[in-house]
Amino acid sequence: QVQLAEAGGGLVQPGGSLRLSCAASGSIFSIYSMAWHRQAPGKQRELVAVITNGGYTNYADSVKGRFTVSRDNAQNKMYLQMNSLKPDDTAVYYCFVRATVRGTVGLGNYWGQGTQVTVSS
Repeated sequence: QVQLAEAGGGLVQPGGSLRLSCAASGSIFSIYSMAWHRQAPGKQRELVAVITNGGYTNYADSVKGRFTVSRDNAQNKMYLQMNSLKPDDTAVYYCFVRATVRGTVGLGNYWGQGTQVTVSS
């Protein structure tokens, strides 16, 4: 119903930058919100940043001032600009979307496959 494709992960040195992207496709009627979550080895998945269709954003305290989430509503895409990266940012980053799908009622939750971000010297 909704497919999410993430891109942009990789290996970066501490202090470096990366830009993640998430493209949503499928039988989408409307996207309500898009978000990035991450999961580090041995830790629970956590919310990193969220952006609604109205442009409201919210961030985890650990990334405020360093990460910026944005979206292109026309193309159903979301981005995460990550600056001043730290080793603690190392994790698999997942795209998450709440959307309505044509032919169904109500909001559904959809996850991408994840993209690895490794911050290491």
